[in-house]
Amino acid sequence: MRKLIIDARLNEYTGREANPNVPFSPEEIARDAEACRQAGASIVHYHARDPETGAVSTDVDLYCETSRRVRDVCDAVILPTLGANTFDTVDERFAHVDAMAADPATRADIVPLDLATTNLAFRDPSSGALLGDDLAYVNTLGLLKQLAERTAKVGAVPMSALWSVGSLRLMAAMLETGVLPQPHYAELSLTEGGLLAGHPGSVAGLEAYLAFWPEDLRCTWGVLCFGGSLLPVLDAIIDRGGHVAIGLGDYAYPELGTPSNADIVASVAERARSRGREVATPDELREWLASG
Repeated sequence: MRKLIIDARLNEYTGREANPNVPFSPEEIARDAEACRQAGASIVHYHARDPETGAVSTDVDLYCETSRRVRDVCDAVILPTLGANTFDTVDERFAHVDAMAADPATRADIVPLDLATTNLAFRDPSSGALLGDDLAYVNTLGLLKQLAERTAKVGAVPMSALWSVGSLRLMAAMLETGVLPQPHYAELSLTEGGLLAGHPGSVAGLEAYLAFWPEDLRCTWGVLCFGGSLLPVLDAIIDRGGHVAIGLGDYAYPELGTPSNADIVASVAERARSRGREVATPDELREWLASG
């Protein structure tokens, strides 16, 4: 996939303390999705949030309403979350995706599978304290196989969320054995802001992944940076043929002022074009994913 895929990561678990433009309600998320699509995004990724407080929500109705509103205003590829460390069982993690799939107007296009079982250890940037004693993200191989099957059953496409080179090696094995389909889109996680689970948010952190990238498989990669700016790595991603997953869900981007998600997407699209890459449309991404 030569054209640049931009995945707008709209909100994650992030509050509004650092940037008031983080969307919470279905209306706000849909409005952001439309603006990001116009700015060059082909994917929108969101977490359901309480419309009033912004608290993380697992309400399946919120997921469905948000997806419906996004589809009403734009053609972006829809990528909801899959529960992170919130739930333990497949049924719990997949409940909102099943509910979304009941109606073509709300169905998810892509479902993320995190190919790692990892500690969610956090080094507090202010105090230096090491936190997260009991936080772990558990994704056994058996659970991942079930999630991949459920994803295909609802007519969506799985996306591999990679946390380390170990995740990458597991993805390659799952692609080679047919557990995951080809062509395939994966996102490489860089983590900053105290989160220790991913590769560092630097070109060196990216290159540690790419040293082991399976060139013989029909698979392409995007990069996100949770807790820090992806902009210092942007040129390396674009020039190496990768894709970009970015938004206020990961970082406030004060170097851009007080940007909206669409402002961030527009800056990425502008940078890509200046380096000779056009951005992909949702239909171009859908066509590529369906070309197996």
